[in-house]
Amino acid sequence: WSEMKVRFRLYSFLTVFQAHRRFCELLPPEHRSTEESLQTRVSLEQILSLPELKANPFKERICRVFSTSPARDSLSFEDFLDLLSVFSDTATPDLKSHYAFRIFDFDDDGTLNREDLSQLVNCLTGPGDDTRLSASEMKQLIDNILEESDIDRDGTINLSEFQHVISRSPDFASSFKIVL
Repeated sequence: WSEMKVRFRLYSFLTVFQAHRRFCELLPPEHRSTEESLQTRVSLEQILSLPELKANPFKERICRVFSTSPARDSLSFEDFLDLLSVFSDTATPDLKSHYAFRIFDFDDDGTLNREDLSQLVNCLTGPGDDTRLSASEMKQLIDNILEESDIDRDGTINLSEFQHVISRSPDFASSFKIVL
C-alpha cells in the first residue's frame, strides 16, 4: 500500500481510497478485502459497466491501453489507479497526450496511420450508417489531418507530431478526464 502511495503521488490518500472503494464494488463480495482486492483483476466487461466510461467512444481502447494482463482483458487495482491518474485534473498535459496517442494508436505500432485515423473518426461519428463518413469524405478528412499534423511527411503521425498538435488545443487537457 505504501508503495502505491508513492507511485501515485498525484493522488491524495482520499482519492486513492475512493478509487479503491469503487474498484472493490466491481469485485465479488468474497474478494473485497483490502489485501485480496490488490491481488484480484476485474474483467474489461465489468470496468466498461462503469457509468463514467459507458458513453466514451474509446472505452475499449482505454481499458486495453491500461491493462497489464497478457491478454489485455482485465485491470488490476494498479491498472485502474493508473487509468484514473492519467484522466485526473492533476495529470500533466504531456502525460495526457501520451496516453491519448496510445489510445488512438489502434494497431499499437507507435504511429497514427491512415487506418488508425479512420478508426478514430469512426469512433467519434458513431456506429450508425447515417453518421459514418463516405469513403471520399473520410479520405479528404484524413488527408487534411495528415497535411496539418505530419510534420516529417512520412504519411503517419508520431508521438511528437501528435503532442505538437495537441499543444495548440487549449481544451484538450480539461476534456481528457474521468471523474468518479
